[in-house]
Amino acid sequence: MNYILVEWIHDLPDEPSLLLSELDQQQNEVRKIEVFPNGKVGYASSGFEVGGTRLSIEPIPDLNEIASDPQFKPRYISKEEFEKFWNENVIR
Repeated sequence: MNYILVEWIHDLPDEPSLLLSELDQQQNEVRKIEVFPNGKVGYASSGFEVGGTRLSIEPIPDLNEIASDPQFKPRYISKEEFEKFWNENVIR
């Protein structure tokens, strides 16, 4: 598994500004968290979707491809960082 965090720099109040994804070996999302500018959090896994967040049906591009668009600031994060965020925002 790989874990990524993407900052999305924009002025769209109804779109997430932070996206975190757990990716399998084929770059498919397994779990996803979206944080919106107003603090709302949406999340999804294969068994559920909350707050309008859905898993992508396409593999996620590599970080270089994501970063080629200046409005996105992607980076890898550790499993522990992802789990901490998941546990704080999903498992309450």
